[in-house]
Amino acid sequence: MLKIIISPAKKMNVLDEFTCPVTYPAFLGQALYLHGILSGMSQEELKELWRCSDKLVHANWERLHSYSPSRLLTPALLAYEGIQYQYMAPHIFSEAEWEYTVQHLRILSGFYGILRPTDGVVPYRLEMQAKLKTENASHLYDFWGGSLYDKLKGEAVASEYMDILNLASAEYSRAILPYIKPPVRCFTCIFGEEVRGKTKVKATQAKMARGEMVRWMAENQISNVEDIRDFRRLDYEYQPGLSTETEYVFIKNVKKQDL
Repeated sequence: MLKIIISPAKKMNVLDEFTCPVTYPAFLGQALYLHGILSGMSQEELKELWRCSDKLVHANWERLHSYSPSRLLTPALLAYEGIQYQYMAPHIFSEAEWEYTVQHLRILSGFYGILRPTDGVVPYRLEMQAKLKTENASHLYDFWGGSLYDKLKGEAVASEYMDILNLASAEYSRAILPYIKPPVRCFTCIFGEEVRGKTKVKATQAKMARGEMVRWMAENQISNVEDIRDFRRLDYEYQPGLSTETEYVFIKNVKKQDL
């Protein structure tokens, strides 16, 4: 079974209309616990935790006290509005593409842990690397521990294998990668440009490419991780000479040559 992991986005929206069903997040209890901690913090404390402007602190403080995670407002894949999700364009998915993402795609979250595309979420601000102190942990990596990987692996119990395609940032993939053990395999995609003989990754373009790849995979119903090497969108092309068995490198606007 193939599982794709991606990062969430800071910008979120609440939608009133959508056609897909809404499901409950697997770690809703933990999200409610974290919500309780955040709700008890002052705006000054939240500013230090969130590391953002006073305007954003106030807006997110209002959201924190207006929405409870127990309210299933918007399916996660439609709630996030960052660049990656804009290029993924889930709002125009066909029924088959939606079914593909429900089966294969998982969103990592500092607040919700791990989300299916249809899991109902409320607007929040809590990055995975946040040093939020809980009863038994000093930051979220310790809080979640190996539970997110265990949940991901548990979904593939009936399958003979599980491959993980890592399209998440280093901040979020850190919640999964340290716990992976054979026979589970993990493949990471690098989207970059060749600059003076070196591969340079630009954050915004990488986000665009990750979203485009998820869309391409859903359109083509990709189930074999090796098939992603055929990805050619946004002028990216797989580079076998720069790639390894577990890291696939895609270079933008590369000249045709034998590598």
